Amino acid sequence: MGETRPNKLSRTHDRRLRQMYRSAGWPCLDTVEIELLAAGLLERRLEPSGKEYLRVTEAGIAHLARTLDSNRAAFDAHESLVQRVAEEMQRQGRVAYRGLSLRAKPGESWLQLRPDVYSIRNTTVEDYVEPVVHEIKVRRADLLSDLKKPDKRAGYLALSAECYYVLQAGIAEPAEIPPECGVLIAGESRIEVARLAPKRPLKLGFATWMALAKAEPSRAPPEPEPGL
Repeated sequence: MGETRPNKLSRTHDRRLRQMYRSAGWPCLDTVEIELLAAGLLERRLEPSGKEYLRVTEAGIAHLARTLDSNRAAFDAHESLVQRVAEEMQRQGRVAYRGLSLRAKPGESWLQLRPDVYSIRNTTVEDYVEPVVHEIKVRRADLLSDLKKPDKRAGYLALSAECYYVLQAGIAEPAEIPPECGVLIAGESRIEVARLAPKRPLKLGFATWMALAKAEPSRAPPEPEPGL
């Protein structure tokens, strides 16, 4: 029997399929389940007692394997670009942090945030610290999802004098990024400025200083040893 599939499966379908693979497979009886059944990724089975349950088919397992490969490739590309940006900040004489957990209060409530790269100038003068946030995006879907979170963006702005989106070349145009953020485009060999971020005066709060004191900065790449 040939495999039939809808034109496009969403992440919602992938999550449900993973849930079904890990669970007993009790039916949910919703549209996501109908589409997975129609695609041949789930199948209905009967227990000896007569109760119906769902089972991930061989085609469904193959689909899950493909999504894992895709997610792993996207993760590797994301982490590689994060490292490139952190190293570039270090070359500019800044102290860079990767995945630093910070708290911000842009509105009435506190937010827990983890900017991909957070850097400060290597200085002992508080007014010259100039913190910068870099948010890295290598997939358009992730970017569009992030742009729908104004509170998160406001939190980044509350933590930085400048905030940049670093985009893998080809996933978006600079005009799609809100004007309060700068845009960098990452090509294969270099990262270029597409739009400078507006610079704002900012003093770091005590909570941010404590987070920086407890964190370990990103390590600079080793210098090549001179040849003999």
